[in-house]
Amino acid sequence: MLKLKSKDEINTMKEAGAVAAAIRDKLIDFIKPGITTLELDKKAEKLISSANARAAFKGYQGYPANINVSLNEEVVHGIPSSHRVISEGDIVSIDLGVIYKGYYSDTAATVGVGVVSPRAELLIDVTRDALYKGIEVTTEGNTLFDIAFAIESYAKFYGFSVITQLVGHGIGKSLHEDPQVPNYVSEYLKKITLKAGLVLAIEPMIAMGSGDVVTASDNWTVITRDRSLSAHFEHTVAILPGETMILTL
Repeated sequence: MLKLKSKDEINTMKEAGAVAAAIRDKLIDFIKPGITTLELDKKAEKLISSANARAAFKGYQGYPANINVSLNEEVVHGIPSSHRVISEGDIVSIDLGVIYKGYYSDTAATVGVGVVSPRAELLIDVTRDALYKGIEVTTEGNTLFDIAFAIESYAKFYGFSVITQLVGHGIGKSLHEDPQVPNYVSEYLKKITLKAGLVLAIEPMIAMGSGDVVTASDNWTVITRDRSLSAHFEHTVAILPGETMILTL
């Protein structure tokens, strides 16, 4: 069942989104060769605490860290580690959520470290642009199919593949609410009409290779089966009468 939010709830979620966005951007600025993914997690913990927020991911279904840090072929859910050192040429995806005033916000971004290959840079750019293509059609009266088509067709145009085993989601007082928001087309998505008051976490995950994924031995980290590079971008978005508001800019 879709949980539509009131104007006051969306205003509070906008505050939560601003907190998450500020932390995301500070973490991106902190990324450089030689630091570990655990250092990023510790930085995130301090930033979240100083914003009077809580980490949405820590403890969620047993997840042990504050954020996800996924490198190269890791799509999502990379657990920060003191043994995982970021190197020149890596691409790094940061995924974080916060709880602020009782509401969740969720955001992600991928960046290249130093000089990356032209194809990796294109993958990052296409994934970011695919997110905005999806947001452009996230309007009252459209359907989930419109979002999925915008994202998938854009990725395929450049020869990339969307990850089909992972999807976006509704969000509010819970991290994951209905509906699921796939990045690939399916006929049933035409049945779910977007309504004012709906808040979605839209998050294209796009691979350079086939898009098939497996879960690593830590039971969390999702990696591409063919070990091709993957990128991930995410915004929390609210649908309002006559407009769409990105809460995590």
